[in-house]
Amino acid sequence: MGHASSLEQSDLRVVVADDDRVTAEILVRTLRKWGFSPIVTGDGAEAWDRLREGSGPTLALLDWMMPSLDGPEVCRRARRELPSANMYIILVTAREGRADVVAGLDAGADDYVVKPFDPEELRARLSVGVRVLSLQQRLGERVAELQAALANVKQLRGLLPICSYCKRIRRDDQYWQQVEGYITAHSDAQFSHGICPGCYATVMAELDAAGRPGQS
Repeated sequence: MGHASSLEQSDLRVVVADDDRVTAEILVRTLRKWGFSPIVTGDGAEAWDRLREGSGPTLALLDWMMPSLDGPEVCRRARRELPSANMYIILVTAREGRADVVAGLDAGADDYVVKPFDPEELRARLSVGVRVLSLQQRLGERVAELQAALANVKQLRGLLPICSYCKRIRRDDQYWQQVEGYITAHSDAQFSHGICPGCYATVMAELDAAGRPGQS
């Protein structure tokens, strides 16, 4: 996304969790300027509650050090208890050591921003998060469509009573129906008719025999 205004998503929840009021205010003002409507919390436990209560795509910016629950613990709970949630989590913290970055990502964070953050860097990382959430949402919708289509597929199941001579199938109403008619009614299969080589030879032999002199 080339411009901040293009980040606006009407169906996107944004949760900001930071016990530092100054940092939280800067984040909120920056996000609002880009078209987001963030939900602000001051501790990890409240942030976790906000993440649990949402059902749509969620973008979360979590401080590392917070009262009640720290950012990594919120990440761990989200990944453990909300494994199917469409959620993108960014840790925002003054910790910038390699070990801290690895620990944050191992806890379940999707990205990492170091304080004091550069607005353009934050915008770019948010843009990635929005794209990921959008792709996951479309994927989820596609999976739901495929599941619905699969549920509507007609399938033949059970024991089918069939005549040993004429090969008709007995329906539930005791009416005997041609095999192709029964299968067409109970599945998505369709038939085109032809003649196999064996039957063709038999029919031709019968026609030849019928056409010989003295045959009635």
